[in-house]
Amino acid sequence: LKLCLGHYSVKGSASSLHQVCFKVCGFGCRSFALLFDDIETEMCPADKEAFSSFAEAQVSVTNELFLHLDEPHTFLFCPTDYCAAFCTPSVPQSAYLNTVGEKLNAGIDILWTGPKVVSQHISVASIDEVSAVLRRPPVIWDNIHANDYDPQRMFLGPFKNRPTELLPKLRGVLTNPNCEFELNFVAVHTLATWCSYGQKDVSMDGDDQGSDYNPHEALRLALSDWLVEFGRADQPDGAAGGRSKRQASDEEPMQTEGYAPGPKDNPLYTAEPLTLDDLTLLSELFYLPYEHGATAVLMLQELQWLRREDSEREEWRRRAEKFDDMCAAVVQMFNRLSNVPNRIILYDLYNYICDIKSGVTMAKAYVKTLGGQTPHSALALTDDPEPWGFRGGLSGEFQRMLPSHGIRDLFRSPPATRVYTIRPCTPRDQPEVLKIFKEMQIETQQKVELVGDRLVEGHVTPSQSCSLILDDAAGVCGYAFALNDAAGFPVGHGHSDPLQRSKGVFSEFRSNDRRMFDFLKTLDVFQVLKVEGLPTNLVIMGTKL
Repeated sequence: LKLCLGHYSVKGSASSLHQVCFKVCGFGCRSFALLFDDIETEMCPADKEAFSSFAEAQVSVTNELFLHLDEPHTFLFCPTDYCAAFCTPSVPQSAYLNTVGEKLNAGIDILWTGPKVVSQHISVASIDEVSAVLRRPPVIWDNIHANDYDPQRMFLGPFKNRPTELLPKLRGVLTNPNCEFELNFVAVHTLATWCSYGQKDVSMDGDDQGSDYNPHEALRLALSDWLVEFGRADQPDGAAGGRSKRQASDEEPMQTEGYAPGPKDNPLYTAEPLTLDDLTLLSELFYLPYEHGATAVLMLQELQWLRREDSEREEWRRRAEKFDDMCAAVVQMFNRLSNVPNRIILYDLYNYICDIKSGVTMAKAYVKTLGGQTPHSALALTDDPEPWGFRGGLSGEFQRMLPSHGIRDLFRSPPATRVYTIRPCTPRDQPEVLKIFKEMQIETQQKVELVGDRLVEGHVTPSQSCSLILDDAAGVCGYAFALNDAAGFPVGHGHSDPLQRSKGVFSEFRSNDRRMFDFLKTLDVFQVLKVEGLPTNLVIMGTKL
């Protein structure tokens, strides 16, 4: 039960608290907690007269409620200084903690998060230290899997860096996991494995090495069991009856117009079953607050190397292909997750896997554009920050390695299922560009020469800032070539250019190119221009300035 007391010395505040707790008891509640975390420490004048310190005020209210409830078996107290980093000047010398330890009823358990709010390690020595001050073993309130401070991160790594020797020195362990319920299978499963090994340590001789907790093995067991859950339909009939409110509110109305695929159309993908390797990759991409998984570390190392080294070297090309393959594996994982029968799990995962897919796709495109350019500096981090100091997880790491100018425009929210990247064209793109060009020519089958044809085929070089490639997860899927200044350019269709010396943006295409016509119509500024002497099988659309 978490309440705002207001004034500790006002009898009405304590009375209201007692009444609320008494009513809750009527519903069958037998366990209580008073949480004084993250609140103001300054007392009002009346409280300063009634209590000698902030700690004494909290202890007084807590003890009174504990006795009013007939000393329930489980009663938790969260101090305002709930980690070592908050204690002044130190844990042993903290006046606040010493007052709490001395005056709080011995039947009340005290929550503790460890050295920091989100502790990377919790040692036996640190627990011995705080236990002496609190005069009782603490209850660890562990934030190792908490993700409420960064909307781009979830944590699917194992419970680790807490030796099993801690268990007999604690009153218990509470995990404060991911905000999304379905994402906590690994967190709870590995914590349970850790607890079971801790009990073995208590009951077995110290010489038995088989009792050591292995976080990597615990993670493998958890992911194996979680894989089974992904294969379960939400309901017996396969309906998705458990959609979260967040997902429902983010959905757009489904397009209901019919679509008949043509003979040349191919499916985007063939649904494949999710594998343990996919879940292992997912866990390594979203590992722990202070630690990426092995694959994520390797991807970051490769991207850093590719940014730094000469792209003309054979080793650079080989490692660029390796990085490309790793990015492709992430996209494959995304596609398989998107087709799992258990849609409830997918709804909680979806924003995160879209984000990481977007991040690696952008990094993949960036590698293709490097071409020996001077690498851009990455953003620096301060020493030993809390995990919210480096926001965004692995996707954020990729973003910090990209050029910072305009980077916010590259990442959309909410993310689309398919991620597209616009980047400068390179000589390596020419085969794919010509392939798309020939496919579009087959569709129109009109033998009229266009300015765009000569740009694509390389007879005329497009302007440097007007040579762009559109990528999706499969590779090149579109292109755009243009000239900043077409003055003096031979138009090639047997007459003088009627738009010569006009200022604006213009595009010409064959009259039966319905795809181009429909696309340009969506741009409100583009209109069909009536031009005297223009061949009937040629259309010019644009806007004049």
